[in-house]
Formats: sequence, C-alpha cells, structure tokens
Amino acid sequence: MKTLFSAILMVVFAVGIQAQGRLETARRTASENKALILLNFSGSDWCIPCIRLHKNIIENDEFRKLETENIITYINADFPRNKKNQLSQELKKENSILADQYNPKGMFPYTVLLDADGKILKSWEGLPTEDAAAFSREIRAIKDSRKP
Repeated sequence: MKTLFSAILMVVFAVGIQAQGRLETARRTASENKALILLNFSGSDWCIPCIRLHKNIIENDEFRKLETENIITYINADFPRNKKNQLSQELKKENSILADQYNPKGMFPYTVLLDADGKILKSWEGLPTEDAAAFSREIRAIKDSRKP
C-alpha cells in the first residue's frame, strides 16, 4: 500500500513539475537576459482573431526580432479544437494551468506581458489594433522603461 501511495505521489509531483515547464524555463531565460515574457493564449484552428494575430504579428520579422534580441521570451498557450491539431496531454495540462493563472476569463486571443517574476505588466484582450511594428515598439518601450 505504501508503494502504491508513493508511486501515485511521485506521478502527481512529476506532472506538476512538467506543467510549469515552459513558464519556468521562460522565467529563468528572462531573468538571465533581463528580458520580458510574452504569453499568448490562442485557439489556432478555430479563433479567427487568433489566426490573424499569429499571421500578422507573431510571424512578422519585426516581432521575431524581439526574441532574437532577447527583449522577450515567447510562450504560446494554444487550445486547438480539431482532432488532428490536438496537443499532448502534458501540454494541454500546462496550458490549462497557465490559463487558470493568467487567463481565468478564457478570452481568445489574450496576450500578457510578464516580468521575469511572472507579474503582469500589460495585457491585450482580443486582436491588438497595432501592426507588428507598433506592437513591437510598445513592448520595447515597456522594457526600456524598466531599466535601472
């Protein structure tokens, strides 16, 4: 009985650690690089504004520079509906935990800019009205305003 209980406890603990994997990795990276974390909640195969956000902003070179220049660490918490696009159980659980913490209203798309400690600095509900260049400038301005 003790062995069964120990095994169950280890599995629960392991899932809990895995569930925070991408966020913890992003927090470490952001801390090391003095960067911010951009967390985007999307429905990649059913949410038209989410699809537009990714096509017009996230996949744009101007936005990608934010990652290559260590301005941000990007995380996409995706919630696809089509069977062919389903995520692994671990990733679904992690996205659910992220949503519970940062998107309790379940908005899509919903984007939050976090500091390395996970504190929300700014959020965008729905599709941002800015183009990729303006969206990137806004993130840069927030990062620059935080310099010591």
